[in-house]
Amino acid sequence: MKKMLAILLVLAIACTSVFAQGSSEPAKGGTVKIGALIRNLNEQFVKDYADNLKKLAAEKGIELNLQDGQGDVARQLDQLNTLITQGYKYFVIIPQDTSVTEQMAQQIKAAGGGAAFSNIQPSVAALKVGKDFYLASSPELVAGQYQAQIVDEYFSKYPDKAPGKVLNTLYLEGQLGHPAQISREAGFVDELTKLGYKVNFVAKDTADWSPDKAQEKMDTWLAAHSGKFNLVVAQNDGMALGAVESLITNGLTKKDASDGTILTVPVLGIDATADALNSMDQNKLYATVLQDSVGQSSTAFELAYAMATKGTAYGMTAWGIKPASTVISEAPANDAAVIGQCYLVPFKPVTKANYKELM
Repeated sequence: MKKMLAILLVLAIACTSVFAQGSSEPAKGGTVKIGALIRNLNEQFVKDYADNLKKLAAEKGIELNLQDGQGDVARQLDQLNTLITQGYKYFVIIPQDTSVTEQMAQQIKAAGGGAAFSNIQPSVAALKVGKDFYLASSPELVAGQYQAQIVDEYFSKYPDKAPGKVLNTLYLEGQLGHPAQISREAGFVDELTKLGYKVNFVAKDTADWSPDKAQEKMDTWLAAHSGKFNLVVAQNDGMALGAVESLITNGLTKKDASDGTILTVPVLGIDATADALNSMDQNKLYATVLQDSVGQSSTAFELAYAMATKGTAYGMTAWGIKPASTVISEAPANDAAVIGQCYLVPFKPVTKANYKELM
């Protein structure tokens, strides 16, 4: 009788172990673990994104291990390997480079997990690794289109500032080859062309998203192209604010701000950071476009949390956003095979009409 009881006890323990391993739910009293691989916390938008992740994790009582890749692909891959070794399976990732996202997805899949790629788009191939690899980001083309529409609104009010609808533009780009650098410029130029403008780049170069580099670049351009431009556009707010400081330092200001700026030409950015909004409030920066750090990070977090607690996030609504159903021109959401894994967080134009709503 004792032998029979012992056998039954062993079988019960074995079955419990099997069921526990097969369940995606954390063990009772256990801690949900999510890894966050963030490409570079030096950028304000990315820092805001990471801060919201920390807030969401604290509210849920989960263990969030957030790593700063410091702009280094190799470092970020090492961080992924380390977290997987430490038992992390589910991730929020702002990758340093799209080209490594398939490799990252393959490693995570081998560990039995999944990831929400955000802010920097993953490749189509990365999402094809498995159904629990997602995009939680904003289509960069739209940001450029919104900048173009703001420009059109301005010069429609003040046509004498752009005779013949010619826009002589100083254009500050982000990291060359970055998906945002490519798509934001394409959206900007294509939309303005459709609106009947000729976009002439008096000067165009990268300032690597940096305010300091943008200010230095602008100082050089102002010396070389004084009086030859009527517009300054930057691919993020940091560079836009660097341009603003350069214009002010070089005396390109006016007392009359009735057109929305004390600068002699309008300056536009993208992100709608707190510093950018404050600059708009002081009639310096003319306008920006909201890239929603809270929206992107919350969507990515909810997808990762669902995977960690339910085993999958496929088909769910995250942060009120449903998976996309229609392909767009921008990868990876341009492939019908993975469109259901793409969560598109909308951009929003920010002008004098609505900027205070965000302050």
